[in-house]
Amino acid sequence: MNAIKPKKKPVLKIGQVARKLDIAVETIRMYEREGLIILEKTETGQRLFYDEDLHWLICIRRLIKDEGLNIEGIRRLLALLPCWELRPCSLEERRQCPAYTGALKPCWMIKSQIPVSCRAENCRECPVYQNASRCENLKALLFKIKHQEIRSLTKPH
Repeated sequence: MNAIKPKKKPVLKIGQVARKLDIAVETIRMYEREGLIILEKTETGQRLFYDEDLHWLICIRRLIKDEGLNIEGIRRLLALLPCWELRPCSLEERRQCPAYTGALKPCWMIKSQIPVSCRAENCRECPVYQNASRCENLKALLFKIKHQEIRSLTKPH
C-alpha cells in the first residue's frame, strides 16, 4: 500500500462518494482492486477522494453504462493510451516496455514490468494516469476505435 500524506483537503470519504454517485461502496473498492482507480490513502488506510477521483469514477460509470464496456474492456482501453507521448521516454525504453509493445493493461497495473525510469514515479501523479482519469483521451480513443471498426466492416474485401 502506498500510504501518502494528503497534500490537499479530501473532498469526501468512500461512503459519501458512493451516496453522491449512487454506486455501492464495494463497487468503488472493486474498481480500485481492478486497477482502474488509484486512490490516496492515509497512514491508517482510509481512502481519500478528491474532485478528480469523482470525475474519474463518473467516467468509468459512463464507459460501462453508455459504451457497454466491462472492467476488462476499460483496462484494455487504458492500455491503448500512448504513454510514450504523455510521458516521453527513449526509444530503447519503449522497446523494452510492455506498455508500448502491446500490454493488455495500463502501465500502472504492470509497474513491475515497465522500465525503471517509470517505476520510480507515483502512478497517481504520472501524466498517463492523469490523462486517463480526465477521460478526454479515452473518449477520443474510443471514438477512433469505433470508427476504425466501422470502416473495416464497410470496406470491400
